[in-house]
Amino acid sequence: MQNNVKYTIFRQDFAIIANWLKFGDKVLDLGCGDGELLKFLGATLEIKGYGVEKDDDNVLACVKNGTNVIQMDLEDGLSGFENQSFNTVVLSQTLQAMHNTERIVLEMLRVGEEVIVTFPNFGYWRNRLQITAGRMPVSKSLPYQWFDTPNVHLCTLHDFDDFCKNHNIDILERKVLTEGQEVSLMPNLLGSLAMYRLKHK
Repeated sequence: MQNNVKYTIFRQDFAIIANWLKFGDKVLDLGCGDGELLKFLGATLEIKGYGVEKDDDNVLACVKNGTNVIQMDLEDGLSGFENQSFNTVVLSQTLQAMHNTERIVLEMLRVGEEVIVTFPNFGYWRNRLQITAGRMPVSKSLPYQWFDTPNVHLCTLHDFDDFCKNHNIDILERKVLTEGQEVSLMPNLLGSLAMYRLKHK
């Protein structure tokens, strides 16, 4: 129980994702890293979790903590997964690092009944301020320098809202966080992390 409390306090995004799931759901976590999200969801909701990860060290970490993981490159698509084979497919803070963003989101909607996507909001005021000062933003949510960043497709909340509208994607819920606190006032300006729960219309 102590571990659950720890995650809820320090990873509010984990807690929100958990609130968007049902007990025992079958969940696919794309770009699952070391498997900590799936570990948390397994402990709190007893979800049937599977991760997809490319990095060798992260795959090893998943194996060590008991997370079911498949090593593959998301850029190759999700053709190995059947239509609607998961209750929810999650892409947590990985969208901005994808080369083919449109393809992966549409594939997630094919594979999952619902989709959860989270990403750093490029429209956050601190990012805007750094750009105004003539520099690429560096922050907790965007911790890389311009020359070593894995991020290739940064976007704002307004950009992603338009993407969903243009691709006939229903936004079931949206949460915006800054420093773990929910933001409701001017979220595209004051929010650093965007969280979306999606479904095909």
